[in-house]
Amino acid sequence: MALLTPLNVAKPSFHISESNESKPHGDKVRKGTTFETSGLEPYYKPIGQYEGRHRYDPDFEWEPVKEKRVVRKIDKRICTWVCLMFFALQLDRGNITQALSDNMLPDLKMNTNDYNYGQTIFYLCFLSAELPSQLISKKLGPDRWIPVQMVSRSPVASMQAFLSGRSSFFACRALLGLIEGGFIPDNILYLSYFYTGWELPARLSWFWVSYQSTQIISAFFAYGILHLGGHNGLEGWRWLFALEGMLTGLIGIISYFYLPPSPTQTKSRFRGKDGWFTEREEKTIVNRILRDDPSKGDMHNRQALSFRMLWDCLEDYHMWPIYLIGLTWLIPSQPMTAAWAKWSVSTLLVGNPYVHAILVAITSRNAGAVRTRTVASAIYNMSVQASSIISQNIYRDDDKPLYRRGNKVLIAICAYNFLLFIGARIYYVKVNRRRQMIWDSMTQEEKSTYLETTKDKGNKRLDFRFAH
Repeated sequence: MALLTPLNVAKPSFHISESNESKPHGDKVRKGTTFETSGLEPYYKPIGQYEGRHRYDPDFEWEPVKEKRVVRKIDKRICTWVCLMFFALQLDRGNITQALSDNMLPDLKMNTNDYNYGQTIFYLCFLSAELPSQLISKKLGPDRWIPVQMVSRSPVASMQAFLSGRSSFFACRALLGLIEGGFIPDNILYLSYFYTGWELPARLSWFWVSYQSTQIISAFFAYGILHLGGHNGLEGWRWLFALEGMLTGLIGIISYFYLPPSPTQTKSRFRGKDGWFTEREEKTIVNRILRDDPSKGDMHNRQALSFRMLWDCLEDYHMWPIYLIGLTWLIPSQPMTAAWAKWSVSTLLVGNPYVHAILVAITSRNAGAVRTRTVASAIYNMSVQASSIISQNIYRDDDKPLYRRGNKVLIAICAYNFLLFIGARIYYVKVNRRRQMIWDSMTQEEKSTYLETTKDKGNKRLDFRFAH
């Protein structure tokens, strides 16, 4: 595995004290980074095909103040647009609830069970499309595949205006699930091209804030659109699907021309002939990202995963604790959202910290390689989607009205999650400690020999350290 040399970026810029802001980044002693690279720079270079290779410079230094300006520019141009695309996803995925309030089910001669079956079909298709979508995204590039997903989703979402009954409802939910599956991991992979591991959790938190914002804004949209009921002989919920689906398509078309493939490929007719960043800014972005996580220089952004790479990612047992957490951490809070008899208990459960962004960031960080990051993000999200299916079946009609049996199950899952989080941390700490002892016991020549001859890859390398 070809990795690049780390020179600095011991911490994100917002951790640097005011007295150090004028000092250039050049410190080789770093803590909490992905790889132990100090003194072994020649063995950490990006591959020749890496899209930012021409901006790689092991001697390049930059001032933290200017680094902050570059990060703010990335936030403005990349993160905000990614949040807008996520807004469009949630608009299409969530407007079904507003449609229900406008008598959609009676109009289609359907009942609640039919609706639940349709939603189950949607989640199953969504889940099954996660990994294939990530593989396509890695081959074509997220900047191409994400807009294709959005434009493909638009006509299906809009054509729900012409639903005629159960069969068409089930078919549309299945198609939407297949098209939308993988959208979130695709965006996470894309963001990892621009941000360090330290910065990604905060940006992902904005990502999910846009989800909550969608629920608020879409309610106002629905209020106005549903009042169109009766125009041209269409019910309000049909107008809702038609118009909001068209909005997604419009954002998707603009995204196709707007999204750059990477920080060093921003020049275009749409984005400007000079691009978004100066040469020095591009060098800052590339070197800060790769020094934080050298594995990001292992592949270029249009490189597909082979079947062997895919299998290696699937059998990566170091990632399994995160998948197990993804499968159960959200379950205790979900059934309570539809059971308000005991409001105070519901508030305590639903008000729990939303750690999704943190777990997604750890999944990306602990992958240790672009290929593993591609697959691991999909599998983690699949685990979360599976937890949604499981949680829907904990509260049953024969357990009403207090759901005593269901609550016992939820308490047991809470206890399990408590142990699982602690166990995962202990596991990663022990792995890091064992590797550190071995690494520290090696001479500089032995370390050089290891890096020169090892067949270990990604997070299996002795110089890799897990975040926890």
